[in-house]
Amino acid sequence: MAKANIEDYLEQGMYGKKEINPAERRKYLSSLRERVIVVLTQAQVLEKEVYTELLPLFKQHPKACVFLNGHMDYTHLIKYVKLATTHNIRYKIVLNKDHNSDLGLVFAEEFAIDRDNIYIEKKQKSVNIKPVKTSFWKRLIRFCRRIVK
Repeated sequence: MAKANIEDYLEQGMYGKKEINPAERRKYLSSLRERVIVVLTQAQVLEKEVYTELLPLFKQHPKACVFLNGHMDYTHLIKYVKLATTHNIRYKIVLNKDHNSDLGLVFAEEFAIDRDNIYIEKKQKSVNIKPVKTSFWKRLIRFCRRIVK
C-alpha cells in the first residue's frame, strides 16, 4: 500500500467517511443545494395548514424524497408525512445532533437539477382591520366642538 492510501484509511477510521460539502448537507438536511426542488423553513412547517404548492411538485418529481427536520416536534411533521405517503413520495426524518438547520422540510431529487428559486413564500394572512369604535360621549364632544368653531 502506498503511504497516502494508509493515511487516508487511518483518517477514515478515526473521523469517519469523507463527505462532500458537509456544511451544505447540514443546512439542506443531508441533501445538496443542487438537488433541492423546494424547501420550507421551520416557521412554515409549524403553521397549521399544509402548503399546497408542494402538490404539483410531488406529481412532477415522483421519485424525489422529502427530508424533514428531526429537531422539530413530530406533531408538526405528521401532516407532511401523511401528504408524502398519500402521493407515494419517500420521506426521511433527519436528525443532526451537532447542527439544527433553519429549514423544516427539503424536497430533493437524487440527482442535480439546479433550480433558481427553491423557497416558497410565506402565506399572507389576511388581516381584517375593524374600525375603532368611539364612545357616544366622545363623538358628541367632537360634534359640539365643530359647531362652536
